[in-house]
This record gives sequence, structure tokens and C-alpha cells, in this order.
Amino acid sequence: MRLFSTPSRLYRVLAFAEMITWTLLLAGMFLKYVVQSTELLVRIGGGLHGFTFIAYVVVTVLVAIDQKWRLKDLLLGIGSAIIPYLTVPFERSAMRRGLLSDTWRLREEKGRTPLERLVSLALRHPLPAVLIALVAIALVFSVLLSLGPPTEWFA
Repeated sequence: MRLFSTPSRLYRVLAFAEMITWTLLLAGMFLKYVVQSTELLVRIGGGLHGFTFIAYVVVTVLVAIDQKWRLKDLLLGIGSAIIPYLTVPFERSAMRRGLLSDTWRLREEKGRTPLERLVSLALRHPLPAVLIALVAIALVFSVLLSLGPPTEWFA
């Protein structure tokens, strides 16, 4: 569980993963629309990117609650996943501004608000929390997949 050992480590890994999956998706779109060869990489890259995007948003909220981010920082963190390659610069900016600690605050202290108490419980019991989060992300991802590509949601 070293990946989850600190907020800064977890956030860095997911920011990088988000960047990698953007690359796969954009490469797939290039092959499909410019080279007009295959859409296989769009399916693979799109699926991986969608899953990673949801995980990044969940972790952004988790870290924001634990580290007491302002609403502006939370929205910037979530927004950074929407623009390709912005998660890594945002993570580095968050590190410089002291938004990412090397300790989980709510692992040591009990939360005051219902959200803080939920995050505290998850941090004290990381394995069940990760399993529940993965199932929840998979369910959201499955629902979104059943709706089709995002470009068709409002058509």
C-alpha cells in the first residue's frame, strides 16, 4: 500500500496516469481520424482514460478534504483532468503551494464534518476503502459506457 502512503504520492501517480491515458486516447484519435486506419486504440485508450479520469476526480476530492483545500483549489484540481496534460502541472503547482502533504491528516485525527469522518474512516481502513472505491468507479464507468461516447450524450 505504498502507493497510498501519502497524499502527495497518490496524487502524483494519478496525475501521471491521467497524462498517459490522455496520450493513448489522443494517439487513438489521430489514428482513427487522421490516418483513418483503426479505432482500436480509441476504444482501449478511451476506456483507460475514462476509468483513470473518474479515479483522479475521486482522489482529488479525497485529498482536498483531507488537506483542507479551498473550493477554488478543488475545482482547479478537477478541472485539470478535463484539459489534456494539465494534471501534472497542477500536481506540481499544488506541491509548491503546500497543498499536498506527506501525511494524511485524517488518518491521525477524527473528522469534524460528515465528509471528513468518511475520509477518516477510509484512511484508517484503506484496503476495504480502495475496494469499495474501485467497485463504485467501475459502476459509474459501466453506466457511462452504456450511455455511449460522450459526444453522443446530448445528440
